[in-house]
Amino acid sequence: MTTTETSPTTTTAGYQLVGSLLEVCSCETLCPCWIGEDPDQGTCESVMAYHVSAGTIRGVQVDGLTLVKVCQIPGNVLEGNWRVVVFVDDRATDEQMEALLDAFTGKLGGPLADLAGLVSQVDEVRRAPVEHSIVDGAGKLKVGDMVDCSMEPYRGPDGSITTLNNSLFSTVPGSPAYVSKSDHQKIDIPEHGYQWELEGKNAIQSDWKIDFAG
Repeated sequence: MTTTETSPTTTTAGYQLVGSLLEVCSCETLCPCWIGEDPDQGTCESVMAYHVSAGTIRGVQVDGLTLVKVCQIPGNVLEGNWRVVVFVDDRATDEQMEALLDAFTGKLGGPLADLAGLVSQVDEVRRAPVEHSIVDGAGKLKVGDMVDCSMEPYRGPDGSITTLNNSLFSTVPGSPAYVSKSDHQKIDIPEHGYQWELEGKNAIQSDWKIDFAG
């Protein structure tokens, strides 16, 4: 007997993602965490938003979805002990949400597991409407009424966007990061103690691509 069904490949155990990261935080520009130094205030309050323009996780298509981590980092970023609240794009199906969480909480291994290993406490995971419109270091991020950020990039004399390359700590290994400034950032999650409103602080955006077979 013959069949036209294809056997699962090793790639269905991992993730293949192309997208964009936005990070804003309470540090001055440029955030010292990216070169392995302590944050400006001794601690760092941060938002990291991963938007997937195209990709699969465990074979599940996750195009157009965004996962956002609101973080409290108590010292040097490489020492870990982060507290986080995780928001998953409310357009995700249950299957897509599970796949995103499996990847970004480290269950599937790979580079995202290295990043997830810095987190010691997840206060909550919830769905929320996400607006992520970041291009070349400029744009905005909104997560319901809880997160509202905007940013503009720094530019060189020729008008090109200032980038950071080969930094010690990068949430996007191998990709240059656009160095920007956050016009404003307002975080309001009082039930978990995440509340701040700042202007003119650090912001970084980068395009990224991860291909991890699992």
